[in-house]
Amino acid sequence: MLKNWVVVPTCLPLVLRRCHACASERFRASGKFRVNANHKLIDAWLLALCTACGETAKLTVLERMNVRSVRPELLDRLHDNDPGLTAELLQDPVVRRRNRIALDWDNAWHLDTGGSDHLDREVIDVSVRFAARIPVRPVRLIAEGCGLSRAEVERLITEGKLVSAVRLSGKLSGDFTFMLKR
Repeated sequence: MLKNWVVVPTCLPLVLRRCHACASERFRASGKFRVNANHKLIDAWLLALCTACGETAKLTVLERMNVRSVRPELLDRLHDNDPGLTAELLQDPVVRRRNRIALDWDNAWHLDTGGSDHLDREVIDVSVRFAARIPVRPVRLIAEGCGLSRAEVERLITEGKLVSAVRLSGKLSGDFTFMLKR
């Protein structure tokens, strides 16, 4: 029987960027936007606060765009400080590249296994789905979901008792499946 696990974000990740005021490297997205229009051009920023000193940094969302080229529902969400839009924009690779930021997902997600009734089975077939693009080591997910140590999971991989179509070393942020034979 196939078990479904889901990696779910519990909060927004921290933004990794150097603070110009205190040299800290972590910012917390405030969930607020600043929108500025100059004639027919519009700029929009996501505001982030330094976790050490509270200094505000602006992450560029729109830059010198014609107002008519921006979708009206996006403008409404920016003006309403939509928290869902904050999460979407932090996930957007274009926004991350433009602002030269990375995300720190430590303590910002949890694994929902749907219960522990699968732990006593001889063969476990699991499908792991990501609710957001959260880079996590599959070994860590499997260890947490099956109640094993990471070293034990590594041993099961080398013995061929834990198999998957994807490489289980490194980090993944996309869906995958695996089978564990005890």
